Amino acid sequence: MNDPTTGRPWKAGLAEAIGNTPLIRLRRASDVTACTILAKAEFMNPGGSVKDRTGLYIIDDAERRGELKPGGTIVEGTAGNTGIGLTLVANARGYRCTIVMPETQSREKIEFLRMIGADLRLVPAKPYRDPGNYVHVSRRLAEETGAVWANQFDNLANREGHRLFTGPEIWAQTGGRIDAFTCACGTGGTLAGTALALKARNPDVRIVLADPEGSALYGWVKSNDLTVTGSSITEGIGQGRVPANLDGAPIDDAERIGDAEALREIYDLLIHEGLSVGTSSGINVAAAIRVAQALGPGHTVVTILCDGGARYASKLFNREFLTAKGLPAPAWIP
Repeated sequence: MNDPTTGRPWKAGLAEAIGNTPLIRLRRASDVTACTILAKAEFMNPGGSVKDRTGLYIIDDAERRGELKPGGTIVEGTAGNTGIGLTLVANARGYRCTIVMPETQSREKIEFLRMIGADLRLVPAKPYRDPGNYVHVSRRLAEETGAVWANQFDNLANREGHRLFTGPEIWAQTGGRIDAFTCACGTGGTLAGTALALKARNPDVRIVLADPEGSALYGWVKSNDLTVTGSSITEGIGQGRVPANLDGAPIDDAERIGDAEALREIYDLLIHEGLSVGTSSGINVAAAIRVAQALGPGHTVVTILCDGGARYASKLFNREFLTAKGLPAPAWIP
């Protein structure tokens, strides 16, 4: 079968293998809500997450502007997945990649980044207001070395890529029959860019931000209040500020999802539907179910399966870790 995008029976390189991921009907979520709940399988990107898109969009933009030149270096502060996407695209195009990441991120992501050749710098986890926060460390490192700072949180190339590609893909795959879209936010690029694309085609599509405990974005959407309460085991999503990519996004509502609810969806998808997904995907699916229940039977809700569960095995499938957090473990894990 030929590639539907190019008409060729093969891809020209890594960049062409990123995106055009399938929509998968979530059977149990759809049945319980009497709606059609569809999830975009972003774990099927080459680097295993939606952030492959971010890495590609940011590097493409830097090349177009002449900022990134042959043999150059890209520096980024990331919870892991954007670092993986950036490093793989950089490898394919002859660049080097330096990744600054909080040391609290999953062992699997740390090992993967080292495996693919990233120059990985682990730093203590600190809030954004602290100069030692991984984002600020990455910015200073780029300035000191003359490298390109990817700046995924405030670089609008991030959301613009999703506006040009992710959103239109979802619209085409649903034939324009979409009533709502739910998505968690780290940088805000996926939610904002996709929302802009969908709203441009139908202003009535409902855009709902899915937020974990310990993030301020739910309060920001609901009452313009950035107060942070609670905590979460999720990685790469949730914010105490509004990144530039999220500013001005057409968001209609927000749902706050606790870890236990997200884990229930993660384990349900795995054992009943054969879909292994990570923490943010559990947040997204739980929010999609809530939105579908509020809309009523017969509606179509789309969400994002951001990455795979193997990337968090040491947490999501570790009974000792989960018990210490007061969270349920899957029944099949000893």
